[in-house]
Amino acid sequence: MSKKKGTYSGKIKKATQMLFYKRHQKPGVKGWELHKALGSDYPKVLDLLDDYLKPLDLQVKTIFEEEKTPEKPTVEELDNARFYVVLRGNLQTKDKMMGWRIDDLAGLAITISYIISKKGQAPRKDVEKMLGEKMPNWKINLNLERYIRYGYLGQDDNGLVFLDWRTRAEVDQKALISMILSSDAQKVETAQFEEEFQEEVTAAQLEEEMESEKTENE
Repeated sequence: MSKKKGTYSGKIKKATQMLFYKRHQKPGVKGWELHKALGSDYPKVLDLLDDYLKPLDLQVKTIFEEEKTPEKPTVEELDNARFYVVLRGNLQTKDKMMGWRIDDLAGLAITISYIISKKGQAPRKDVEKMLGEKMPNWKINLNLERYIRYGYLGQDDNGLVFLDWRTRAEVDQKALISMILSSDAQKVETAQFEEEFQEEVTAAQLEEEMESEKTENE
């Protein structure tokens, strides 16, 4: 093994240890920590580690503090980001649920979508009201606390609920919104079809009744 390969092999091992072992309240590692431990070429080390993780259906995910992700982030911007190891997304849905009921997952998806529509945060009472239209009242507080405990949502001292680290790390927000909009559009189309079908049935029934009355009169 060349000296260069040996150097990167050691750095990949160190990066793996830092990313897989939780050392803070939140999982993941800040960029500046990786910079300090691995050197200024740590983005290349993470790219190499990501290639090694592909066969395991895992990936290194970069999450920036700001909502807008830089197209070509500088080392300084990466230093302020946080890095996680998450699922790459090739597993089946039944494998991803990890003990969650399908209605709880649906509630989480709806809540995330609602908060996105409110520009990233919403009063808890508004979130609770929205969920009240989708699930039994006794489940609302339990589910919200669960979403917060698992890191998908956060709540500040003013009662505002926002998207937390796990949503930003694991959820493809654009794909989620697209899926929900597509589902809503399909529901509208179905409702329109049912309405038009019912109108046609009603018209046919009226025509049949008129023909029957005409026959009787003759």
